[in-house]
Amino acid sequence: MYKPDFSKTKKGSSIVKIAPETRAIWTNTDDNYTPYVPKEYGRSVKKDTITFKDNKVTLWRWREDFQNDFAARMDWCTQTYEEANHPPVPELTHSDRLTVKSGEAFSLDAFKSRDPDGDNLSYLWFHYPEESSYKEKIDLGAENVHIVNLRAPIVEKKETIHFILKLSDKGTPALSRYKRVIVTVLPN
Repeated sequence: MYKPDFSKTKKGSSIVKIAPETRAIWTNTDDNYTPYVPKEYGRSVKKDTITFKDNKVTLWRWREDFQNDFAARMDWCTQTYEEANHPPVPELTHSDRLTVKSGEAFSLDAFKSRDPDGDNLSYLWFHYPEESSYKEKIDLGAENVHIVNLRAPIVEKKETIHFILKLSDKGTPALSRYKRVIVTVLPN
């Protein structure tokens, strides 16, 4: 019977070598992820002081939400509609694709969002640099607000900036839904 020799394998490494990806898709890419943690009293969130970079962190920013979603789906099988929690519905007051010029002011607004169970909502807007052609950090300046007022960065060529709205309810389990806004920034 064949028995593999693991003695020459470095701790934490794999015997299986991951081949380079030959197609232009997301696999085997390194992402950066800085988690959000609750602020004092748990009413809003702030960015943590640690950032992770690895090809495994791609899913980390969504992990708690898809686990809660699965738990809610289990509740839907065993509880009445009224007893179970249902996901919020993100809705923008504008298109999900905006075009602005360098330095121009614009807003991201999810005022029309709602929750079918009447739960309170929390809003988290964040820049998604992995999908954006514009890679510089964009500070949105506020958490837990339905509207964010921004100014487009000064660019030399056409750039796209992806913003994500994470809309969460206060039900049990807490459910979140996402809405993406793609902003195209044109040079002057």
